[in-house]
Amino acid sequence: MKTSNSLWRDRLSGKLPEPLGEEIDNFESEIELRKQGKIEDKIFAETRLRRGAYGQRYDNGTRYDGEQTREIPYPPGKNTKGPGTVWDAPGMVRIKIPYGGLNPEQLEVLAELAEEYSDDIVHVTTRQDVQLHFVHIDDTPALMRRLAAVNITTREACGNSVRNVTGCPYAGVCKDQAFDVTPYAHALTQFLLGHPDVQNFGRKFKPTFSGCGQHACGLTAMHDAGYLAVTREVDGKTERGFKFYVGGGLGAVPHQAKVFDEFLPVEEMLPMIQAVARVFAKHGEKKNRNRARLKFLIKTWGMEKFKEEVLAERKKLTPDPRWTEYLDSVDTFEEKPSRPGGALPAMNGNERYNRWAKGNLREQRQDGYVTATVALPLGDLTANQTRALGDIVGKYTTGTIRATVEQNFVIRWVSKSDAAALFAELDAAGLAEPGAGTIVDIVSCPGTDTCKLGISSSRGLAAELRKRLIEKGAQLDQAIEDLHVKVSGCFNSCGQHHVSDIGFYGVNRIVQGYQVPHFQVVLGGEWENNGGSYGLPIVAIASKRIPDALDRISEFSLRERLANERFSAFMGRVGKAKARAVLDDLTKDAPSHDDDASFYSDWGDPREYSTGDIGKGECAGEVVTAYEFAMTSAERMVFDAQVSLDDGESQKAGEDGYAAMLKAAKALVQIEYDDVSEDSDEVVEEFKERFYDTKKFFDPYAGGKFANYLFTGHENAGRRFDVEAARHLLEESHLFIEAVHACYNRMRTAGLNHGASK
Repeated sequence: MKTSNSLWRDRLSGKLPEPLGEEIDNFESEIELRKQGKIEDKIFAETRLRRGAYGQRYDNGTRYDGEQTREIPYPPGKNTKGPGTVWDAPGMVRIKIPYGGLNPEQLEVLAELAEEYSDDIVHVTTRQDVQLHFVHIDDTPALMRRLAAVNITTREACGNSVRNVTGCPYAGVCKDQAFDVTPYAHALTQFLLGHPDVQNFGRKFKPTFSGCGQHACGLTAMHDAGYLAVTREVDGKTERGFKFYVGGGLGAVPHQAKVFDEFLPVEEMLPMIQAVARVFAKHGEKKNRNRARLKFLIKTWGMEKFKEEVLAERKKLTPDPRWTEYLDSVDTFEEKPSRPGGALPAMNGNERYNRWAKGNLREQRQDGYVTATVALPLGDLTANQTRALGDIVGKYTTGTIRATVEQNFVIRWVSKSDAAALFAELDAAGLAEPGAGTIVDIVSCPGTDTCKLGISSSRGLAAELRKRLIEKGAQLDQAIEDLHVKVSGCFNSCGQHHVSDIGFYGVNRIVQGYQVPHFQVVLGGEWENNGGSYGLPIVAIASKRIPDALDRISEFSLRERLANERFSAFMGRVGKAKARAVLDDLTKDAPSHDDDASFYSDWGDPREYSTGDIGKGECAGEVVTAYEFAMTSAERMVFDAQVSLDDGESQKAGEDGYAAMLKAAKALVQIEYDDVSEDSDEVVEEFKERFYDTKKFFDPYAGGKFANYLFTGHENAGRRFDVEAARHLLEESHLFIEAVHACYNRMRTAGLNHGASK
């Protein structure tokens, strides 16, 4: 009987892009090897993370949808609600959506996957990814194949890798842009995906693109690498380039990105990021993951030294034809509408449509067209809503929809004359929430619903705040409506609380002997100007009193703000001490547990609050050396070669067995010579010179015997393999790989003993 994975492999045969299909086959082999105990937990953890398979919290198996806490229906036979591992409890799959761009076919597949493998919810993140929660690890290969068939990958969506390349969702239609950054974001995505120079980071690396400096759509100021579109005039011609930022990041201690180059020519975009990646891989922290982001390397070195190192690395790079090939089509890239432009219908008696049109429609630079925002409370939509959205997008546009960093979707190229009809169809699907970009459009990370690091219920709080703000409706002053509110479940700022006008992040306090969920109140961040400045926490307040805190801050703002004064400027003027004074009494006189037990629970979770189920986060995984990764790959290749041999493919088995030896030899060489190429002659030559001629590879009992398997395989490359010859070579390959491990272990032991003797 065929498994789900094999059925989908057969069904999609010929549809998968070859590289994606091969990657998924490899991952499926690694899952099997892990089950057999042939891959260490640490190695497999980083392997699955780099393919988007992420462990999640297993404390309660529930999800808060803004109104009620739902029990999650697990697939039969895959339901355990104890401490859990990736084998006996569902996890999360993060799906990379470069610059948020999707089409109707892809939305349909996401809807199907949410129904079949997840809890019926498609979740949009603050980095334009899509996440499916409560997915079992055994189902991930089939899920990945179906995504790959519509040209979506999960590769490097998590782990110590280059994450999703984000970009302004209004690129190409924004009135304020210097030029359309879409094709450049696409080029960077394709160039860096799986690139060998980005496989040995100590932590994650996040790039982004923005078409202008004044808005927050791309957030270049808070990324590891930010490309801000700029132009200049040279000899009467307009040249495109980027103001290139490096070293930004939020997290517990946020860092503003620094300007690396005021004008980076577009033709230098790819080689320069390659040079940055190589410097980060070589010199970034590997042991202490708390200081392993690029921002810490730049802080340690200073910008001047960092730039010198990157420019020196740039000079050493061998020219790569992809630097220009990926940019060949940028000048001809153009999105087009499917329907002629028009004029907006007159406002009518439908008050809901009027409110939606006022806040959710944005004029495009192209006459006759608007971009419509689909506001998603908590970043969620159901499978049916996802499917309906795909149908709507296909009906009114050429498929131009993008996710945003505020966890919404925007539908581009909507003819103004279609606005009312579009609203009606969105409304029928439950997707016509008004107030996009206003105070009711609250951003939240998953928090304690699914994140292992969650301290307080960010989704629960966000839903409660949103409900109360909507109830106030017309009572909200315009100055309050325009505020940005963002919530994180812990200090790591996944909800981007640092760059909001009013931010909250989860903390824990003891009150009268009980643990009580609290949130730190963060004020003064700047959302505009690409996340131009970061706010600071001023006081921790019990979760159940945060709605009152928001009311106090809003009222304080109305009383004290000057006309047209931005909230960040207001906070800078009045000072945080004065702001805290209006909140101080909310930190006092907590009710006793007997008088009000609800005070001691979290929003959306009636249980008594506890942090006992907080686990180790998997955002970046453990640091795994390039050697460990390469050897895991070599072992997987031998395993796959055995499968090929069993299937009667002796030629493929022999060739793959030799390739595994080369992979292992290169892993050892790279310890001493990082710049060794993929060329087999160079790998073997460097291995012979550094490890065979020096006798470092020699085993006390077998001498250099196992090295000869590599040398013989290299000399006979291209030979024909029958079944017997292939089997012999696979046995030799196993022995050679074991000898490489033994050599590496001897080197490590010698190094440790040498250090201890000093």
